Amino acid sequence: FSKRIEKGNVQLVDVRTPKEYNQGHLKGAKNVHLYDKDFTDRINKLDKTKPVYVYCKAGGRSAEAVEIMQVQGFKNIIELKGGTDSWTETGLPLEQ
Repeated sequence: FSKRIEKGNVQLVDVRTPKEYNQGHLKGAKNVHLYDKDFTDRINKLDKTKPVYVYCKAGGRSAEAVEIMQVQGFKNIIELKGGTDSWTETGLPLEQ
């Protein structure tokens, strides 16, 4: 996950709340809160033909987001297992 997004030019989506996002997120991530009423509309603005990288805090919300995205026609969704918790536990940085 980290090696792919380091290369840049990826669709990286943080499905946590805006407050969580503002406390620290992966570089280049777009915040699309899973429980916002317009989540499906906002997610559908992404390119369904390109890989989408999705994460949350621990993995629960991103798994839910993956299911929604699959129903919406996304084919290549990569989920960060363990979310930002596992990301930071391995020493990788978040940005403000």
